[in-house]
Amino acid sequence: MDSNFRKQVKSLGRSLVIFGVLLALVIGGVLYIMNNPDALRQKESYSRVTKEANHIALDSTTIAESGFINDDGVSQVIQNCTQCHSAKLVTQNRMSKDGWESTITWMQETQNLWDLGANQEKIIGYLAKNYGPTSKGRRQNLTQVNWYELE
Repeated sequence: MDSNFRKQVKSLGRSLVIFGVLLALVIGGVLYIMNNPDALRQKESYSRVTKEANHIALDSTTIAESGFINDDGVSQVIQNCTQCHSAKLVTQNRMSKDGWESTITWMQETQNLWDLGANQEKIIGYLAKNYGPTSKGRRQNLTQVNWYELE
């Protein structure tokens, strides 16, 4: 009877250890979720590019989340340009078709930009049309200024 009792105690001990481990896991999970409420939210199954391309909101000509003008070729620009830098870096620049082409070539040669293939002409066309040079921009250089040397 003494050995039977010992077996029962051992079995109870194992059960208590397993119960303790499970309880610790549950408590740890609850604490994690309390500290990270976004942990249970479902991740979006589509890419940022698709999300940006499908949300046209600010007005009929601007894609809300990217700031790009909604025109033919915008999805290719979003897919290829915003993978490495923000849309703001693109939209703040104003270049001709040759300027955009030169910039893309420079990025391919020095910044590891991939070959854009057939999309390159569409991207350059979009950028030149929507972010080409304008007569507005920086102020003109100051003239007739009395400069003095700082001591």
